[in-house]
Amino acid sequence: MKPLDGIRVLDLTRVLAGPFATALLADLGAEVIKLEPPQGDDYRHIGPFTDGESALFTLVNRGKQSVVIDLKSPEGQALARRIAASCDVGVENFRPGVAERLGLGAEALRAADPGLVHASISGFGQSGPDTGLPAYDLVVQAMSGLMDATGEAGGAPLKAGESFGDLIAGLYAAWAILAALVSRGRTGAGATLDIAMLDSLVSLLPTSHALQLYAGQPVARTGNRHPLSTPFGAYRTADGHAIVAVLGSRQCAALCAVIGAPQAADDPRFATDASRTAHEPELKALIEAWSGARPTAGVVAALRAAAIPTAPILTLAEALASDHAAARGLVADLPHHKLGTAPVVGQPVLFDGAKPLAATGAPALGSGTRAVLGRLGLTEDQIGGLLAAGIITEDPHG
Repeated sequence: MKPLDGIRVLDLTRVLAGPFATALLADLGAEVIKLEPPQGDDYRHIGPFTDGESALFTLVNRGKQSVVIDLKSPEGQALARRIAASCDVGVENFRPGVAERLGLGAEALRAADPGLVHASISGFGQSGPDTGLPAYDLVVQAMSGLMDATGEAGGAPLKAGESFGDLIAGLYAAWAILAALVSRGRTGAGATLDIAMLDSLVSLLPTSHALQLYAGQPVARTGNRHPLSTPFGAYRTADGHAIVAVLGSRQCAALCAVIGAPQAADDPRFATDASRTAHEPELKALIEAWSGARPTAGVVAALRAAAIPTAPILTLAEALASDHAAARGLVADLPHHKLGTAPVVGQPVLFDGAKPLAATGAPALGSGTRAVLGRLGLTEDQIGGLLAAGIITEDPHG
């Protein structure tokens, strides 16, 4: 299933947020033309590397065509606008104001094509006092409230273990683009989309919102424990930790029975979620008196037998090696111009039981230049002239 078959996307993005968004669109069948500077996307030069190919670039640029244009030249900018005029969607993640200076901003491109869906991804959005600040994921995590809420109780704030500010902005960009395409199908009008990493990450903090906006409480760091529900966290076992996720008195009573303390279910300290959270240290000690004497596998097996949500804490290698990951097709191999095949983790949704995925791996730099420009109507002589002038480059093996 390729629900975006026939949709053409001009991808002016680099690094992570924008390329992640356009990779999701490529998975769904969109034709994605990735416009790169002569040196290529920055991620081509960031490791780890396999045979000189960046793993990060390979993972988030599957299914795209690479066209190299020097946007520092007026001719290059005009050529990029010509490509944009052939597209349904344009996506950029320059610092606010840069796309406009290149003649590739929403106003200019949508004046030429009112049906264009134009998405701008940035750290702080296209408006507001912080719009011009440089932003990396760590900066946005720090300014969103996520970092302050993450860490051990009484400890220092911690960043999350992945670049979630970038990734959620990319996900929201893909979501917004699809919504705008649906609207365009009804009205014929495109849209100008402003996606900020900060806004996107703040939207993912509903527990913190509940505490701050409704309860008037500051958000406190609680480590691996849920700040509102108990027992809901990681508990020590004889050889590590197991996750216990109990919500409600019925599940708590079942847990108490499993750990050999059925009377605890009637203890007023543990009668409600709020009281259990207030007395979390006592309940944790009760649970770990049982779990600490047993291996993780035994703890998980006993709790699952009682229908209590639980899990071991797996490494990524263990998670991807599981039978369930294989059954769900979490990792797939795509053909790659240099590596032969390259493993990728595509979009995760099954459409009528099938998982759409891009047909090819990440492109070689400039491998699509000649083909894309040829489809625009440029002659071989014109393409040759642009190559000679250094305005475009191509992969000689593309």
